[in-house]
Amino acid sequence: MKRSSPLRPSLRRRLLVFLLIPMAVLLLLDALLSYGVALTYANRVHDRDLGGDALTLAKMLGKDPHGGRLTPQARFLLEYDPVGRSYFSVSSSRHGLLAGDGRLARLVAASVPDATPTLYNTRLDGHTLRAADVRVTTADDPGDSLTVVVAETLRDRHEQAREILLLAVVMQTFLIACVLSLVWFGVSRGLRVLEPLTARLASRSDELAPIDGPDVPQEIQPLTRTIDALFGRLRGMLALHDRFIADAAHQLRTPLAGLSLHVDRALADPRPETLSDAFDHIQRLTRRAARTSSQLLALTRAQAAPADTGDYRLLDLARLIPEAVSQRVYEAIRAGVDLGYEGRQEPLYILGDAAGLQDLLDNLIDNAVRYAGRGSDITVRLQARDGGGATLSVEDNGPGVPTELLPRLSERFFRVGGSQEQGSGLGLAIVRRIAGRHHAEVVFRNGQERGLRVDVHFPPPPAALTSTA
Repeated sequence: MKRSSPLRPSLRRRLLVFLLIPMAVLLLLDALLSYGVALTYANRVHDRDLGGDALTLAKMLGKDPHGGRLTPQARFLLEYDPVGRSYFSVSSSRHGLLAGDGRLARLVAASVPDATPTLYNTRLDGHTLRAADVRVTTADDPGDSLTVVVAETLRDRHEQAREILLLAVVMQTFLIACVLSLVWFGVSRGLRVLEPLTARLASRSDELAPIDGPDVPQEIQPLTRTIDALFGRLRGMLALHDRFIADAAHQLRTPLAGLSLHVDRALADPRPETLSDAFDHIQRLTRRAARTSSQLLALTRAQAAPADTGDYRLLDLARLIPEAVSQRVYEAIRAGVDLGYEGRQEPLYILGDAAGLQDLLDNLIDNAVRYAGRGSDITVRLQARDGGGATLSVEDNGPGVPTELLPRLSERFFRVGGSQEQGSGLGLAIVRRIAGRHHAEVVFRNGQERGLRVDVHFPPPPAALTSTA
């Protein structure tokens, strides 16, 4: 069975949902409010009519010489109600109930004669009634008074309120449908502003230039800026890739050509002395190619790593640097070099990457061992800086470097002329790159008497981290 693909998100659908739900809630609240307003209006109209009916009937009966007697026709008209039920009662203060429902008369409180009608709610036969009573004096007997009560059920009021609500809901629903249609049309038209950007991206092949421009809406500028930042990182990675290929081709061309030459020489002359000399050259060239390759990879890793990374942690250089130096002692002895360490015993913290610092120190020591020569002294020092931070120094007593060439020592493939050592010219470039990732400064200077000294000044770590160390 073929599985259906998941529904892709849609801006139009999302906007409509965000608008439809609040509008539905507003429609419901508006319906409740409209019903309340309509019921209030219906109650006001019916109360006015009910009070007017009671007052009119009372005045008419008060002037009647028959003493408030109702004809059958009048009784029918008072009780007739096509949508509900009406009640009435007429009572005399001297003669008691004259007409109507006596139960209704018993519910009437004493009222002031010839006053305005009194409106109130009451219950009768299980129905809630709205009643109006009025008291008037009779014309033929000033000592007597008539109390007239007219009441009706609430059915008619609610029926009218529902009719008003239905009309309002129909109109408001139609209005909301029109608004949503306009929103759909507006969103569709508004999203067309993205078409130039889409066409511009579709026309590209391998171009990684920024896509942000004056025609990009400000609402999607965060997206375009993020894409531009990604393009920038990709351009950097591609440039780094191209540079690595060019550097590898440039640096490995000479040793590979030498290897081919000495292999041909060994094949052409099989004498033992020729083979021995050729194999000796092949071994040196192989080591040179291997070192150059490893240095190129190290430089590429250092260049590709971001300047700020969450993997950095608090490192104690007073413990890390002596351990790293001790790992190079036997190699220095084989090279005829006296490698020593001078530093403090108290903890000295920086924020960094332990593997990167190991590569930095190894390249500084390799550079010193290679160019200082046999019989030289190399000293690794660790000192605290004024104001916080640390300074890592590697100093040798070799031939040193001319002062005018010191600023070029960290350039890729730069080597001081006259040196007998075959290096790649990448070690100090790697050092500067790793130091830059740690926001550290690299300073090259000649020793007090002779030799070269390289200082790496590390900034202090954040106070919040040192307080928890």
